[in-house]
Amino acid sequence: MLPLRRHELPPTAGLPLTLADLRPGAATLAADIAVQIGVPALQLECSGTACLLITLIALRELRPERRRVVVPAFTCPLVAIAVHQAGLELQLCDVRPGHFDMDSEALRAACDEQTLAIIPTHLAGRIADVDDALAVAHSVGAYVIEDAAQTLGGRRNAASIGLTGDVGFFSLAAGKGLSIYEGGLLLVRDHGLRKHLDQTSKRIVPHRLDWECRRTLELLGYAALYRPAGLRIAYGEPLRRALKRGDPVNAVGDEFPLTIPLHRVGRWRQAIGAHAAMRLPAFIDQLSVQAERRLPRLRQIAGLDVLDDPVGAKGTWPFLLLLLPDQERRDAALTQLWQAGMGVSRLYIDALPDYAYLAGVVPQQDVPNARDFAQRSLSISNSLWVNDDDFETICRTLETIVV
Repeated sequence: MLPLRRHELPPTAGLPLTLADLRPGAATLAADIAVQIGVPALQLECSGTACLLITLIALRELRPERRRVVVPAFTCPLVAIAVHQAGLELQLCDVRPGHFDMDSEALRAACDEQTLAIIPTHLAGRIADVDDALAVAHSVGAYVIEDAAQTLGGRRNAASIGLTGDVGFFSLAAGKGLSIYEGGLLLVRDHGLRKHLDQTSKRIVPHRLDWECRRTLELLGYAALYRPAGLRIAYGEPLRRALKRGDPVNAVGDEFPLTIPLHRVGRWRQAIGAHAAMRLPAFIDQLSVQAERRLPRLRQIAGLDVLDDPVGAKGTWPFLLLLLPDQERRDAALTQLWQAGMGVSRLYIDALPDYAYLAGVVPQQDVPNARDFAQRSLSISNSLWVNDDDFETICRTLETIVV
């Protein structure tokens, strides 16, 4: 195991907050981001998962005869929880070998006249194949919801992601680029559907002072500790404690309550986000430049598969997502790097059917490609705090294990 780094590096590249961001201001976060990414409007909710839950409830009202939602078998557990809370049936689709995109043949087998929606996922800042999901959805009369939680600012053919499908959503959670600790943005292409989702939100989302106070305190903690000197307390030590007790699910934060909270986002948090958003485009550009400079070094390592974007797409780079040749070598790399404070981690621990706490939410299903992806993947932070020496140490460690 590498020695513990003096200052902890984050697993993802979040935009740090400044003292100036905390000043009062106008609650213009959704409108400001809409202008930045070039979309007609965005709807602010209390989390990316809340965006998905509201969308599913709204679509269920439009198509009450349809109950099934198709999701990739390797994705965030919160997606499965949202489908369950919306009173709908989860249908897993295996991913294609060595990738997070849904397998084309499996997707067609999973969809029929009972399918309400298909949810392709733009994972780890990389752009997903939405066209295939659209073709299948059109053939069975279903909606397409783009899960772009980790990819705010990503583009496809020069347009924002989220505009290809019927609905898209972004997360403003801690570490996901711009953050108000928890928050989400809904993007709806069609004006009539956009109005329906807005009305659904107004009807089912309450004002909750307790939740807003909690999120405000958490955001202030994020502002204070999201930097290398503070991340040891906020991230590193909890990670190492969880791994010591043999609990990788909690080490990466994969275990969630089975009820998603809904509440309104307060004006002060919106203003904080609006102040920080002024720096977001330049920050995304910096991350892209750093990633493009570092990707060739990783690709020199025989046996590593580094995920990138399809032609015509430009994602964001919160971290670099890799596949190692097998689970044994992936685990050997994690033994060396995961607890060293170097920003190396795992995206999700398991394929969806393999989380024990989701036994009543996710159906048991054979999804070998999703399980293989979970067993061979690891991530390297693309934070600007990861300097060239840190990155070279990671690469040399991988070389000794993979080659």
